Amino acid sequence: MALTLFRGIQTRPLLPYSYAFSARKHVIFCSMQSTQAETSMKTKQQAPSNFTETARAKAVEKVLKDYEAIIGIETHVQLSTTTKAFCSCAYNYGSQPNSCICPVCMGLPGALPVLNSKVIKCAVMLGLALNCKLSMSSKFDRKQYFYPDLPKGYQISQFDIPIATDGFIDIDLPLEFGGGHRRFGITRVHMEEDAGKLLHTGSGSYSQVDLNRAGVPLLEIVSEPDMRTGIEAAEYAAELQRVVRYLGVSNGNMQEGSLRCDVNVSIRPIGQVEFGTKVEIKNLNSFSAMSRAIDFEIARQAELYNQGKDDEVVQETRLWEEGSQKTVTMRKKEGLADYRYFPEPDLPEVILTEEYVNDIRDSLPELPEMKRRRYEEMGLTMQDVLFLANDVNVAEFFDATIAKVSDIKLAANWIMGDIAAYMKNEKLTINEIKLSPQELSELIGSIKSGTISGKIGKEILLELMKKGGTVKGLIEEKDLVQIVDPAEIEKIIDKVIANNPKQLEQYRGGKTKLQGFFAGQVMKESKGKANPGILNKILLEKLNAKS
Repeated sequence: MALTLFRGIQTRPLLPYSYAFSARKHVIFCSMQSTQAETSMKTKQQAPSNFTETARAKAVEKVLKDYEAIIGIETHVQLSTTTKAFCSCAYNYGSQPNSCICPVCMGLPGALPVLNSKVIKCAVMLGLALNCKLSMSSKFDRKQYFYPDLPKGYQISQFDIPIATDGFIDIDLPLEFGGGHRRFGITRVHMEEDAGKLLHTGSGSYSQVDLNRAGVPLLEIVSEPDMRTGIEAAEYAAELQRVVRYLGVSNGNMQEGSLRCDVNVSIRPIGQVEFGTKVEIKNLNSFSAMSRAIDFEIARQAELYNQGKDDEVVQETRLWEEGSQKTVTMRKKEGLADYRYFPEPDLPEVILTEEYVNDIRDSLPELPEMKRRRYEEMGLTMQDVLFLANDVNVAEFFDATIAKVSDIKLAANWIMGDIAAYMKNEKLTINEIKLSPQELSELIGSIKSGTISGKIGKEILLELMKKGGTVKGLIEEKDLVQIVDPAEIEKIIDKVIANNPKQLEQYRGGKTKLQGFFAGQVMKESKGKANPGILNKILLEKLNAKS
């Protein structure tokens, strides 16, 4: 836990006290966050563009023969804290407008912020997970700008001394996009508070302000400009989502605004050292939209360069329009000088101790990259690895299953096949189905031991996912134990052959594919309980026997 200490600091007259975070038990809970000015522009829905996926891919491929794209991403992650960053207000997505506010949220005169220690813990966790260098002493700053959803007229953020810097993140590209390993640099991670939200009327004649989100804690992750394609950028953002979910610091839901990405894109001729003019893209609500928006912007800038209109590529913020599949100008990009940063006088420094940091480091879970490498060492294919490690709950389910079963590949196949298909059809998560890892282990063991057949196993699996229960209980209740006695199976085969003389004659006349017909009839007669191996062996002997 964290201990908040107050002490004089002569070197910073604007910061008369500081917060020290150590691994002691005495805690003063407080909250902190930084806001990002977010313009909610209502754009008219346009007809879908004819710019198809194939055309887009070809256009970008052609462009990248002459130009190199430079892509960096600023990601805002909303933290899953019980209360806001600087006050005791709770925040619940979807609440009635202005129902989760107080004088601090509203920026009323005399209301002072109090730092939430949980935000510091989340920031340290994410900094360590992203292989960053932590600032053992950092501070808050005021980022000043004016917008209706920013009641104080400034956002509490971190400017020149962020809590974490100089890190990296490793990703594995999916095989359909060429595969391979990539490492992208992380410039900084800093804490800030969120702004409110504008609610626009249908007529567009006026807007309303909802301050529920004001003061909600965020972590902003700024990448190095290391990405070169829309696919790489989308996979980077997806990996960040996996990391924050594995850590439990955020749900990472893009549709709720818990993970928001602003992408900076520029291009330069192959061989040129200097960066081109960068353009920021907002309104990216999915990883797919991010990839498409980047590809469009690369093609747009290249076309202007090729036409000799370099001066029309200006530093600006553009919006991605999903309907028209293009970016449109939103506003001229503001520079750092516009924000007039200065140290936040109402909040102390954040001072971390080695003991506090080490305790958090020791508590970190196995992260996606480490999990993927472990699964690879087990002998799983990259396709298996990427699927299983993509969702922390699926990975935990798989790990719990293989803890009690020796056939790791078979367990992966069941999860990636029948279980994944059921979840998709029923729109459920793996935590919402009735099947437990222990029962999946038991089911695999029963099939491997020959107690039940694979076909019966699928039927039991479906029952377990729908209604729950135990494998042993269902086997006994429905009398599903596999028939492994050769004499009993032979009797069933004799009966089937006797009942189908015409098919037997055709088989012996050369239509050997009818073997499948006879096998199916035997399985039907045995209610799926006949052991397939024993069945096929005896059946072949009977079918090929001389009459």
